[in-house]
Amino acid sequence: MKITPSACALAVACVVFTSVATDLRADPAPAAHRARHAVKAKASGAGAAAKPAAADEPFSFRGIVLGETLDAFRSLEAARAIPAGSVAICETDTVAAALGMRFKTADSLTIACRWGHQEHDAWQASQAVVDGVPAIDHVLRFASPDGQGPLRLYEMSFVIDEATGSDLLNALDKKYGKARLDAGMERTASSATPVYVWENAVSSITLCFLPGTRSATLTYLLKHADAQVRSVERQWQTSSADTG
Repeated sequence: MKITPSACALAVACVVFTSVATDLRADPAPAAHRARHAVKAKASGAGAAAKPAAADEPFSFRGIVLGETLDAFRSLEAARAIPAGSVAICETDTVAAALGMRFKTADSLTIACRWGHQEHDAWQASQAVVDGVPAIDHVLRFASPDGQGPLRLYEMSFVIDEATGSDLLNALDKKYGKARLDAGMERTASSATPVYVWENAVSSITLCFLPGTRSATLTYLLKHADAQVRSVERQWQTSSADTG
């Protein structure tokens, strides 16, 4: 999937963090369960760092793997966010609002999750932690590939500061090999929107620098996810027409 500079602008628009309303309800895992998982994730993460990722396995972000189910994410996660005690808050993706999908329903075919925490009896937005630094924004998107099976993670997007992006560029180069600089740009060339891409058989990581705002977008994406989401949208529209 080729990412263009305009796609970077779209990515920024898609991950603008809406305020977490006070009536949102999270479904956090029990504290003991989360703690056990955190220990396991730390141990497995140490082993994974010692070997390169397989070419046919989806990329992962701090143990969260593209393609995993929403249920697995919500029940097994240790929040990759601050402050401590943050949990996943999941609801109908705003991208699907124009299709008539209802918010805050388990029946939605597209779901967006963000981390949040309770403060003064209200839900507040938390900050995802990327490369050890709090991100400016984040969103994790889930959809059912066939409109009937379990919802699966197809995109993770983060807005980070420019310095963190530069550090990640080097770190990802070391882990996955030198990135492809999109649109024929070279590392030494000056450009308004440099876009770096790492990819394997099933997924990609895109790092897009936005000099105008001194920030960057980091996006993990399953390949062909756009076609799957369009298929879900068509099924939703068809079912809505049948029931209307």
